Amino acid sequence: MVEEYFLEYEDKLSKCFNRLIDELMLIRVGRANPKLIENIKVDYYGTKTPVNQTGNIVVQDARMLVVSPWDVSTLKSIRAGIESANLGVAVSDDGKIIRVSFPMLTEERRKEHAKEAKKLLEEAKIAMRNIRREILDIYKDMKKNSEITEDEYSTIEKDVQKSLDNYTIKADNACEKKIAEIMEV
Repeated sequence: MVEEYFLEYEDKLSKCFNRLIDELMLIRVGRANPKLIENIKVDYYGTKTPVNQTGNIVVQDARMLVVSPWDVSTLKSIRAGIESANLGVAVSDDGKIIRVSFPMLTEERRKEHAKEAKKLLEEAKIAMRNIRREILDIYKDMKKNSEITEDEYSTIEKDVQKSLDNYTIKADNACEKKIAEIMEV
């Protein structure tokens, strides 16, 4: 039972870390990345649908994405959805495909994105600490009910902290890497 809780704890930490990585991927760094637009909801036959389910998204070059709708009649609604997302990109179409151009980031904008990355990191760390608190509360109750000994609790507490420290270091490294990518000119 003790190990089941610990495995669940590890799984929650892993999910929290992966969510941080996914959110960091969404921060724009001046290069075209399909992840930036693929989940934007657009009106597709009266239903709000992600862009990646309405056509193909291809990186044409470092600063341009091309969206090829599966149905050309939906081109205008896809374009309108991308424009309304306020990503700071230029959107154009030629009647068959949509081009999404990513302008160079200004120094001010880079600093804003770096600050956003740090905020995401801090939120992830808080979530991880809350997960640690929850698991330790479970183990404290087990100790209180004499299901585990004081020594076992001490060992478990160290293992829980060690696992948290490992994920915190991984999260810090991922954020530092993203900030370096953002600040790169």
